Amino acid sequence: MKPAAFTYQRPTTLAQALAAYAAAPEAKVLAGGQSLIPLMSMRLTSVPELIDINGIEELSHIRVERGRGVRFGAIVRHAQLHEHAEAREVQPLLHAALSHVAHATIRNRGTTVGSIVHADASGEMPMVLSLLRGTLTVASVEGRRVITAEDLFVGPLETSLRAGEIAIEAFVPALPARHGVAFDEIARRHGDYALCGVGAIVGLDADGAIEHARAGYVSVSETPAVVDLTGCFPDGRLTEQGLKDAAELALTHLDPEADIHASAEYRAQLARTLTTRVVAAAHADAGARATAEVTA
Repeated sequence: MKPAAFTYQRPTTLAQALAAYAAAPEAKVLAGGQSLIPLMSMRLTSVPELIDINGIEELSHIRVERGRGVRFGAIVRHAQLHEHAEAREVQPLLHAALSHVAHATIRNRGTTVGSIVHADASGEMPMVLSLLRGTLTVASVEGRRVITAEDLFVGPLETSLRAGEIAIEAFVPALPARHGVAFDEIARRHGDYALCGVGAIVGLDADGAIEHARAGYVSVSETPAVVDLTGCFPDGRLTEQGLKDAAELALTHLDPEADIHASAEYRAQLARTLTTRVVAAAHADAGARATAEVTA
């Protein structure tokens, strides 16, 4: 299949890209293109103009700020971020989730910011941004603004970006002391869209009791879903009953749907199983990190 005819621009500065986008509001911005190009090639969407931002060097950065977090630009590939040792150390959930993103060829070309802006609740990275309470920086000819993950995802495949705005950078906070993370998903084949995926972050107090616990979900809601599970562990201990309660609480916030790959009931059961597994793993990770911090 071939896409319909379109015009093409490849600006070399952000200012040029923003001016081009302002002049052509029906255009699409091309970074990794792993979702856009197949849609165009199958003629499921018609794009009159492409603005290719891959020549803009200032959008290729990965900046690790110890104690603060990780910033990565709009043309950083999944593989680059996944393999970045400092980013993994400062926020290990990035590496854990990116390990499950698609297949190697797609990770080598697809961009993490692009995946976030695509806003597919079946994608790992929109959930990660939401779970970590990250932010997205966007720019237009009128200036820049920062959007919190909470305000970014407003509907299925829909964000709060305004006309003429280009996402230029994402930020995720560093993992705080005495915190741990984990991620797991179930897919028909590794790299395929998950039937269900769960990420978790657990924080411990100075005595090792659970101070807070949150989980984020993939493929079981229309937008990235994050559930606060702290109340399921009222005495701060990780118990089997607490994990069961967490799984049931999560389901009250989710809306698993049936498709050709799985029934709604099966997805719900996967959410239960993965919640208990991943929260327990994040708790163990937090304990190990707390011990390492004391002995360092």
